[in-house]
Amino acid sequence: MENNDYLAFIDLLQESAQMFNVGIAAYCLMPNHYHLLIQTPDANLSRFMRHLDGVYTQRFNRSHKHDGQLFRGRYKSILIDEDRYLLELVRYIHRNPLKGALEDALGRYPWTSHKGYISNAKKWDWLHKKFILAMFSKNRSESMKRYRKFVSQESPEEISMVFESVRLPPILGSDRFIKWVKKHFFNDKQNSEIPESKSLAPSIEEIKTAICKFYSINEEDLLISKRGSANVPRNIAIYLARRLRGDNLDAIAKAFNIRAYSSVSSVVNRTRILLSKGWKINKMSFWFLIVPITSLVNLLKNYHKLT
Repeated sequence: MENNDYLAFIDLLQESAQMFNVGIAAYCLMPNHYHLLIQTPDANLSRFMRHLDGVYTQRFNRSHKHDGQLFRGRYKSILIDEDRYLLELVRYIHRNPLKGALEDALGRYPWTSHKGYISNAKKWDWLHKKFILAMFSKNRSESMKRYRKFVSQESPEEISMVFESVRLPPILGSDRFIKWVKKHFFNDKQNSEIPESKSLAPSIEEIKTAICKFYSINEEDLLISKRGSANVPRNIAIYLARRLRGDNLDAIAKAFNIRAYSSVSSVVNRTRILLSKGWKINKMSFWFLIVPITSLVNLLKNYHKLT
C-alpha cells in the first residue's frame, strides 16, 4: 500500500459518507484491513459498505493495473451501545496502530482520525466527532483535553478481548440496550442491513417458555406426541423455531424430542397451511418473544382468532 492509496480511501470515505448520509465518527486504515465507527441514520449500512468497498476496489485496480477482488469476505459489524461502549471503541480504534507496532507514540501513524479529535482545522469538519467530544465536556477545549487523557490510556482488557476475538458479538451493550434493539428491530431480522441479525431472534428456551405461559402448560407437555391428535402448543413452538430462528430440522427435532427431522418438516408445513387458511398472524405477533412476558396473552391470541 502506498500513501496515495490511503489518501484515495479517505477521500472516498468522505464522498461516500455524504452520499449515504453516514456519520464517520472514527477510522483507522491498517495495511491489510480497516476499522470504522459509523452512524447510519437511514439504516443503510450494507449499501454504504458495498459502495465503499466496490468503488475503492475499482479505483485501486485501475491505479495499479490489477483486477479481481481486493477485500476478502464480508465485513464484520457490531452494533454499539453509545452510553457504555462508544468512547471505548473510539479509543480502541485510535490506539490500534500503536498496538500493532505501526507507531511508537500515539498520533504518529497518519491514517487514523485521531488527529481530527485534537485539531480545530476545518479540514476535519467532515468527521462526526462533535457528539463524541461532547461526551467528555460541553466546552470544546476541555473536551479535547479530556479526550487526550482518555486515549493516552490503554483499553481495558475486556474491550481488547472483544474486538480481537475471531467471532465478534453482533451487539455490544447492556442487557437493557440489547432488549431495546430486539424489541425495535427484530421484525427486520432477515434484512440485509443487519448482517448478524439472527442474534435478535429468541432462543428455543424463550419460545418454549412463552408458549407454556400462554397455554398454562409445563414444558414436558411440548414433548408429547399422540397419533390422531394435534399438540397445538408444540406445533406452534416448532413452527416459530423454524420461522423466527431459521434453525435446521435436526436441531428442532432434538429440542422437542422428535426422532425424525421429517416429522418436524411435516409440522412446519401443516402449521404454515393452517395459517394460510385462516390462522392470521399480524406483523406484531412475531415480536412476542422479545417484549415483556405480560404482553404474550394478547399477542398469541392472533393465532386463534379465526380458528
